[in-house]
Amino acid sequence: MRKIIWMMSVSLDGFMEGPNHELDWHLVDDEVHRHFNDKVRAMGGILHGRVTWELMAEYWPTADQDPASGDIEVDYAGIWRDMPKYVFSRTLREAGWNTTILREVVPEEIQALKEQADGDLVISGADLAASFLRLGLIDEIHTYVHPVVIGRGKPMFRAPDVRAGLRLAGTHTFGNGVVQLRHEVVGHEVVRSSGHEGGN
Repeated sequence: MRKIIWMMSVSLDGFMEGPNHELDWHLVDDEVHRHFNDKVRAMGGILHGRVTWELMAEYWPTADQDPASGDIEVDYAGIWRDMPKYVFSRTLREAGWNTTILREVVPEEIQALKEQADGDLVISGADLAASFLRLGLIDEIHTYVHPVVIGRGKPMFRAPDVRAGLRLAGTHTFGNGVVQLRHEVVGHEVVRSSGHEGGN
């Protein structure tokens, strides 16, 4: 059975981007970028939220035409363009570059995508991943922990009502200090509020 894998770069204090969407703290050198290329190349499809898809679509479709792009960026441009992509959006009307628009996260439809895919599916985006996590649709979480504290921003985990059990499946340390943690999701429940969290 194919898996749904959530891959995300995160600061040591748990943020996936800064308060103004900053990503300049990401330590993506050639080794890390080549690793991402190889991982995504082996996937059967990418699951994007609308905001993430639009950010990717602004750059990657023509990145290999930019003389300033290196060989690794040129390689990823082709990977992203050709890879089957699914963008979840209620407002997007059209999407190019081998992209299918889905309006809602429907478990039965996601199961069908898994069965039809030529490889595992990768989730890109914290908000979309939160929806998948609530529905118990994530099989593995691959966290790329960057050795930096940014203090504030958008947290990676956006589903405070979910409790998930994890099993460490592997680690990898890159030369620049980024550490990959691979966890399998082995349990999942949505925790309802008891209504007693109020303060004074």
